[in-house]
Amino acid sequence: MKIDSAFATAPHATYARLREEGPVHRAVAPDGTDVWLVTRYADVRTALADPRLSLDKRHSRDGYRGFSLPPELDANLLNMDGPEHARLRRIIGRAFAPRRIARLRPRVQEITDELLAGLDGEVDLLPAFCAPLPITVICELLGVDAADRPDFRSWTDTLLAPESPEQARAALGSLHRYLLDLVAAKRARPGDDLLSTLISLRAEDRLSEDELTSAAFLVLFAGYENTVNLLGNGLVAMLSQPGAVEVVDESAVDELIRFDPPPQLAIRRFPVRDIEIGGVAIPAGATVMLSLVSAHHDADRFEAPERICPHRPDNQHLGFGHGPHYCLGASLARMEVEIGLGSLLRRFPNLALAVPEDELRWRNSFRNRGLLSLPVVLDPDLP
Repeated sequence: MKIDSAFATAPHATYARLREEGPVHRAVAPDGTDVWLVTRYADVRTALADPRLSLDKRHSRDGYRGFSLPPELDANLLNMDGPEHARLRRIIGRAFAPRRIARLRPRVQEITDELLAGLDGEVDLLPAFCAPLPITVICELLGVDAADRPDFRSWTDTLLAPESPEQARAALGSLHRYLLDLVAAKRARPGDDLLSTLISLRAEDRLSEDELTSAAFLVLFAGYENTVNLLGNGLVAMLSQPGAVEVVDESAVDELIRFDPPPQLAIRRFPVRDIEIGGVAIPAGATVMLSLVSAHHDADRFEAPERICPHRPDNQHLGFGHGPHYCLGASLARMEVEIGLGSLLRRFPNLALAVPEDELRWRNSFRNRGLLSLPVVLDPDLP
């Protein structure tokens, strides 16, 4: 089976067919990689926490390529397992302590209000709201000066959708050099920001220089991309089922993540030995892809999965992962979506798409689902 544009344009129909046909499928990714695609909720959830499935690329035996990073940015939580992962997660987790994240709520609301105050008429919400909200939050979290944020956003946007490999390498090089300079500046003049906290923990807990820079890169890249798409996908979902969500609270946010998760697939895994998933034998070193969006629409786990139910009982979605690799930034992402979408709809209760839903343009990716643009009319009923 070839993974093609259907996975990006019609994921629910495609995955419904695959779930019906079987729990695991051999497939060829667009880059030519042979993968094993897991589609049912019970298997995906179990596999996410299975220590026999490693995130360490050194366990790959089938030529997995994926997104190539220099070693200085690759020493992050998405490439580690076991004691090494637990050590780094414990250190970085201290920088994401609940009190630190809770203190950000007033500032996230303030940023949201500032962005909404500048909106009027017909607007593309992706560059006007969905992107600047998380990049501003992440930059303030890391301690990036306001004057440098346009470059920061430009490099990140290029990495998400490069026009060529050369352009991606140039953006990655610029971002890497900036992070190195930022670390040096924070080391000389610490502030009340996450990067300064990580620097102080580096000396205390023997965090290597590459691990420090990789952590900053992961916070930026994952925190920006996923939250942009959480905001965009969530708004489209609500507009597709009018009245389904009356209050954007944490429960509603979790349901929107279940309904249309930006990461369609969990981070690739590699079996450290021959294993079985759903009764299917998978050899050691194979590339295993766990479909979150398919798991979230598995009717054996979620009643009426095609409906948005903001107070769905026992909503154990997998949008932030499960087990030892559960996302450290989950509470921050939930807060940004709750404040962002809640404030947007309170300010513009009549907001509507400016084009039919089937004319929205989505990124051509089977890994991450996100819009290329989000044109809306803010007050369609006004003369």
